[in-house]
Amino acid sequence: MAERVLVVNFKAYPQAFERYEEIARAAADVSRETGIRVVLAVPAPLVYPVSRIHDDVYLEHVDPVEPGARTGFLPAGLAGRLPVRGSLVNHSEHKITYRGLQFAVSALKSQGLESLVCADTPEEAAAAALLGPTMVAVEPPELIGTGVSVSRAKPEVITRAVDAVRRVNPEVPVLAGAGISSGEDAARAVELGASGVLVASYVMKADRPGERIRELALALARG
Repeated sequence: MAERVLVVNFKAYPQAFERYEEIARAAADVSRETGIRVVLAVPAPLVYPVSRIHDDVYLEHVDPVEPGARTGFLPAGLAGRLPVRGSLVNHSEHKITYRGLQFAVSALKSQGLESLVCADTPEEAAAAALLGPTMVAVEPPELIGTGVSVSRAKPEVITRAVDAVRRVNPEVPVLAGAGISSGEDAARAVELGASGVLVASYVMKADRPGERIRELALALARG
């Protein structure tokens, strides 16, 4: 069975800064207990505090620029100086060009870091897979944050993305995201061919985020 992956995107929710310790401890415990890989994608200011608790941390974004006079940027080529395993790239809330995507994936790879490339459509997922990222996540942007999951509302997006990516690069796992709001949604994504899920608000806005992480991980394990 392919490795199952749960990626929790902190975004810039206030809860990310208020409750990062609780979430990081839950991620570490759940990953150890279930065998599901739990990745926390965090804002740059939280990289060090979160990585002291949980050792599977991604940046939420890197910029496809060379290091230098780049005020306010996080050059992809400097990510390796941080205690992270990789980065999200091209999230629908922080899109970059295809040339930029190629630059960022290559820069991360040259440092031994992983890349999870986000794609709005199956076609974009396939184009991303041609670059050899670690993973691709397909997320229809119109469903992000709605509580209406892609696995229920648009299951064909997952199956088409999985098929498209396999045709161009069968080594790249596909995650499903957008509106994932239950363990059932996560399990359904796996049934449709995904290797895991990318979530944000369902965990980050919860009163008990640790319970949500456990629910999703157990669902992925069953799948």
